[in-house]
Amino acid sequence: MKNPIKIILLILFSSFFIFAGKPQTDISRMSLIPAGIYTPLYVDDTTDQNINVESFLIDKYPVTNKEFLKFVTENPKWRKSEVSKLFADDSYLIYWKNDTELGPDVNPGAPVTNISWFAAKAFANYYGKRLPSTAEWELAARADEKSANGYKNPEYVSKILAWYSEPTSASLPDVGSSNKNFYEVYDMLGLVWEWTSDFFNALVTGESRGNSGIDRNLFCGSGSVGATDFTNYPAFMRFAFRSSLKGNYTTSNLGFRCAKDIK
Repeated sequence: MKNPIKIILLILFSSFFIFAGKPQTDISRMSLIPAGIYTPLYVDDTTDQNINVESFLIDKYPVTNKEFLKFVTENPKWRKSEVSKLFADDSYLIYWKNDTELGPDVNPGAPVTNISWFAAKAFANYYGKRLPSTAEWELAARADEKSANGYKNPEYVSKILAWYSEPTSASLPDVGSSNKNFYEVYDMLGLVWEWTSDFFNALVTGESRGNSGIDRNLFCGSGSVGATDFTNYPAFMRFAFRSSLKGNYTTSNLGFRCAKDIK
């Protein structure tokens, strides 16, 4: 009979070579979001009125320039001079000095912006995570400092709208600069917009305008007709923003954070 201690040591030794050098998820920098129900802004006969969201983990902070620099250093195909135009437009990482230098005017601790959905997704996959779904992101962002549903608080809604009405600063502060919410997640609202995995579900086309009453309403003054909550102005603004995006788009006020399933 083989020595069981030697077998265990062999397994551990082999595991070291399998996982050595591969990035590991730092769970301590993620927050647990309990299971909940998300109601989409617009629903029709083909859309669920309520979406059950399983509990998940989400990054406490948006991904920073420093973190994305480490990623592109280890993954050259996502460097600004190497990335395919199919996956990122001409503004990709435009403020960086070059492929592996941020430059004097880029804050390493600030959220990385001018980042495409494809690049954000690749980053998340590399670190064993994923992008949060819109339902997950909205569920996490719904919380204010004191409760899981901040939209019952008029002051919280006013604070969000005030941020949406202001232009993005050319020099962003470090992540964690805004108040943490009920789940100890920072900067969900107040620093940069963020990619979601299924942002494209909000897209509508010219041809779709005549396909349903909901789609027609999106293009006229009665855009709130058919909405599940016509008083949720921040949700209308996020819906409009996501509807304007394509996967290779990059802008100076759009970053991302990662999520992870609970197994």
